Amino acid sequence: MSVAVSTDPGRLGFDPTRLARVDEHFARYVDDGRLAGWQVVVTRRGEIAHSSTYGQRDREAGTPVEADTLWRIYSMTKPITSVAAMMLWEEGRFELNDPVSRWLPEFADVRVYDRGSVLKPYTVPATEPIRVWHLLTHTSGLTYGFAQVSVVDGLYRAAGFDLGVPPGTDLAAASAGLARLPLLFQPGTSWNYGVSTDVLGRLVEVISGQSLATFFTERILRPLGMTDTRWWVDPADAKRLAALYAPHPATGQAVRADKIGRNALAEPSWHSGGGGLVSTAADYHRFTQFLLRGGELDGVRLLGPRTLRFMTRNHLPGGRDLASFSPEGFSETVLDGIGFGLGFAVVLDPVPSRVPSSVGEYYWGGMASTAFWVDPVEEITALLFTQLMPSSTYPLRSQLRQLVYSALLD
Repeated sequence: MSVAVSTDPGRLGFDPTRLARVDEHFARYVDDGRLAGWQVVVTRRGEIAHSSTYGQRDREAGTPVEADTLWRIYSMTKPITSVAAMMLWEEGRFELNDPVSRWLPEFADVRVYDRGSVLKPYTVPATEPIRVWHLLTHTSGLTYGFAQVSVVDGLYRAAGFDLGVPPGTDLAAASAGLARLPLLFQPGTSWNYGVSTDVLGRLVEVISGQSLATFFTERILRPLGMTDTRWWVDPADAKRLAALYAPHPATGQAVRADKIGRNALAEPSWHSGGGGLVSTAADYHRFTQFLLRGGELDGVRLLGPRTLRFMTRNHLPGGRDLASFSPEGFSETVLDGIGFGLGFAVVLDPVPSRVPSSVGEYYWGGMASTAFWVDPVEEITALLFTQLMPSSTYPLRSQLRQLVYSALLD
């Protein structure tokens, strides 16, 4: 599927002049050196209203961002893994309340951090098993080592779980290793962004009897025509891959981050359902259209529409939002008025976050500042691709919403 503009934006309710502000605004990020390049796609009612590229996919090589540029989507892998799990749920293979230990016995006797230091932590038994819905909603108590907020994060790093896993570890071994580490909190009592979706990917493997990579290819990527989405980039396509950058601590200028960036050029030892994919705008556009259409695209149905609506409701206990249901110190994605469903953040009320959107809009993003959202009310999807980490460096996502919604006039 092409990501070229397919119709007059005015026919879809957009003011073309106002929509052009998207390019004018984000071009400034490239022109002053904060970003190397970017790609944006905005659709309404299934038609592409705006599609643009700017800057360099590899600034040092002098190669421009093009329509087929490959992007590390990192955590935008998570919604795909969540769809995989819910496909199995629709087959009756598990219930959301089932303990994860039914399939992953390593999680049968998990413990929870209580007090102490990285060198001498004190833990207590879990009073509630980790259930499947805990993995889908990030309420399991699992965390990320690179978060560097809690003692548990430090324990993850000490065990080799930082931006990845210990060298040579596959998904089964990673799941077993994570189960030996204490949880940040009792399951179901708080929300914390972490490796829950990686464990969910392992659950998909065990229940389906296939590797996560095979399940993705046979059940999701190939049926949806996402033929450019993969776990790593081979030499034949390496020139299409956008280079990875990070902000210089003194100047804010984007500087190359090859140490991490090179990881995408080698076959991984494990398939990270939480952040392992590389994709293109055209491929992820197909995925967002599948979501917008209620689980179907071009005659291929992977999920029922009621399942998709159920996934994109707020599943946090008591109807809480992320700001009130997260551990102290978590900040990157915690927003007032934002809930969390089965694999997606969900807008409960756009006013507290001061960012325009629709109630019921759902979204997520990746570590290298990529982002997407699906607005079922206005029938809008939007995609932003760039390669700057961490994603909290600049407010790119909220600014894109600001610019897109202010261009919508009908």
